[in-house]
Amino acid sequence: MKKSNLRTVILIGAVLIISSCKTTSDKSIKKETFGIHQGKEVYLFTLKNKQENVLKLSSFGARIVWIEVPDKNGKKVNITFGYDTFEEMIKGDPYYGSIVGRYANRIAGGKFNLDGKEFTLSINNGPNSLHGGPGGWHSVVWDSEIIETGGIPAVKFTYLSPDMEEGYPGTVNVEVLYTWTNNNEIIINYKCTTDRKTVINVTNHAYFNLHGSGNKDILDHVLEIKASNFIPVDATLIPTGEIRPVFSTPFDFTVPRMIGSGIDEDYDQLRAGNGYDHTFVLDNLDEVDVTLFEPVSGRFMEVITDQPAIQFYCGNFLDGSVIGYGGKPYNFRSGLCLETQHYPDSPNQPDFPSTLLNPGETFSSRTIYRFSVK
Repeated sequence: MKKSNLRTVILIGAVLIISSCKTTSDKSIKKETFGIHQGKEVYLFTLKNKQENVLKLSSFGARIVWIEVPDKNGKKVNITFGYDTFEEMIKGDPYYGSIVGRYANRIAGGKFNLDGKEFTLSINNGPNSLHGGPGGWHSVVWDSEIIETGGIPAVKFTYLSPDMEEGYPGTVNVEVLYTWTNNNEIIINYKCTTDRKTVINVTNHAYFNLHGSGNKDILDHVLEIKASNFIPVDATLIPTGEIRPVFSTPFDFTVPRMIGSGIDEDYDQLRAGNGYDHTFVLDNLDEVDVTLFEPVSGRFMEVITDQPAIQFYCGNFLDGSVIGYGGKPYNFRSGLCLETQHYPDSPNQPDFPSTLLNPGETFSSRTIYRFSVK
């Protein structure tokens, strides 16, 4: 595994104490009922670190619903997408901030073969299956528990994904642990096991706008992705099988530059995705894989992961029809996603890294989103 921010992780492992209370002893986590879905109570967790910065999570889709961090002048705003009420969340975009699985991203034609048997998945994105299908992990109420780690707030979500859910084989136990550190890091630890051979690709689908949720577009954000290659796609956003160098293309973010600087270039892959909606193959050479900077606020974000790729999506399908916090619409390119994951359509692409999970094995992964100012 690539080197990551181990100091915090070791501390968490050393002092882990499970708490069944609705608030921790130092009030760093508040738990409240957010709604009812399919007869199950949905909880909202408010995590506050020692800097008084706030992360909110919901057990519906095990999702991130609020990230409140300061700008360079100390002014705090929420920088991720979400809704004021649970009713709006149910009716709105299903993926904002959620955990997506069993297979994040797209699988061509909603089909794949495993040991000579074809599995047929739910179709929900043109001719393809997207993010585990319409009844994927984003759409269920997860079990949850507060984890107190010596004053570092954390919440663990668990879900038992039944055999053949949305067409995927195997009963899968999935666990997602969110930790909100005093360094303004969201640490996401994933763990999955199965009783039958299956495929796994899991990520978080949070949208970010460092101006603040619902404020302006993200084209002035300065992005760096430490990836020498990306994965071209066809007209339905399925990988062609090619791994293409980013150099001398609008996909070269190996040096920090504004997202809007090349987005309107006449380039085949920008036409295919109506902008950036592509998987970047991470070089995985440094601790930090991606940085994002908004010069006016000074907010700075870093992404650290042990996954081989990241999906950069710049909100090309946002159209203002979805209303978020405070009645603000989520307009065209008003948010971006940085989804750490494996390659899309890997079960149908023999030259891509395997996403196979066997009985007796454990899939485990960690992603860190770290926020600061500069």
